[in-house]
Amino acid sequence: MAIFPPHPQMPQQRTNSVPAPTAGNAAVSASARTKRLADRIRARFAQTLIGQDQLREALITTLVAGGHILIESVPGLAKTTAAQTLATSVSGSFRRVQCTPDLMPSDLVGTQVFDFAKQHFTTQIGPIHANFVLLDEINRSNAKTQSAMLEAMSEGATTIGGQRINLPKPFMVIATENPIEEEGTFTLPEAQMDRFMMKSIMTYPSVDEEQRMLALLATRGTDVADPALMSQDVLSIADVEFMRAEARRVHVSKAIMDYAVDLVSTTRGAGSHPIQGLASRVRLGASPRASIALIRIGQAQALLNGRDYVVPEDVKAFIHEVLRHRILLTFEAQADGVSTDQIIDSIVQTVPVP
Repeated sequence: MAIFPPHPQMPQQRTNSVPAPTAGNAAVSASARTKRLADRIRARFAQTLIGQDQLREALITTLVAGGHILIESVPGLAKTTAAQTLATSVSGSFRRVQCTPDLMPSDLVGTQVFDFAKQHFTTQIGPIHANFVLLDEINRSNAKTQSAMLEAMSEGATTIGGQRINLPKPFMVIATENPIEEEGTFTLPEAQMDRFMMKSIMTYPSVDEEQRMLALLATRGTDVADPALMSQDVLSIADVEFMRAEARRVHVSKAIMDYAVDLVSTTRGAGSHPIQGLASRVRLGASPRASIALIRIGQAQALLNGRDYVVPEDVKAFIHEVLRHRILLTFEAQADGVSTDQIIDSIVQTVPVP
């Protein structure tokens, strides 16, 4: 439910959008291939996860868009299972890191070890040097380790003993965190949060979904999904690179770019239709990385939906996941029980759609 009324001058009907460019045979073929690849990932999710369709689509879209994703939920909702399912659906390298307060940067990125036989240092790379890295309970790692993660996520490389080592491509971080436990945790700084393209929040399953989950476990005979026992119809690294390259070729009109900028600017109290009273609710709005993320997600969504151009619905498809961790609420808003998603709903209703 929106907490701010829509701007009185907001147009009630959508105006005609910019005409989309004609899709050629090559574009149609690329979209069809991308859809087939995405369906293969969805088929793998069907073997491990019941429900959570929004999370599944967020993971696939982030993969195609070339970003990183943060998953938040209370314990027991299969955050780790969802992350492992995506990572093992591709034939690239996969590493899981269980974050703890005593985890050091060298445990993550690697270190140099002196070889007495050869009388020189050798470099041993850490688990973050993989195509897919699952950082479980990321908010349990200390500030030094989080800083090492920030370098890897932002620059696609790590530094070991003064030597810069590039990470493999594609590189994707899937992080999980538990919002209710505070003992032994370190809150992620805004700079670290901003590096995640999306933040997805898992909710409790419905009664029907929980019953189906129990039926799946009874049929499978084990509580833990074993990738070795699952279908080996996995994507190759070349498939992922293909989808990412095709997503970057999706056409984005100036009207769509202006729309994304307008949405993000409104979170800062600006935009074409500023929201009255927003300053008392929002302490810090979204950064320009949010605009970039909206466009990249829009391109990926358009490609997955079989189009070679972006429409406003593509931009809005995951707007909550893109903005919720980039908007900081004031203490007054938190005391009043206002959520970031409510702020985003008000912004979407206020900003006119091209």
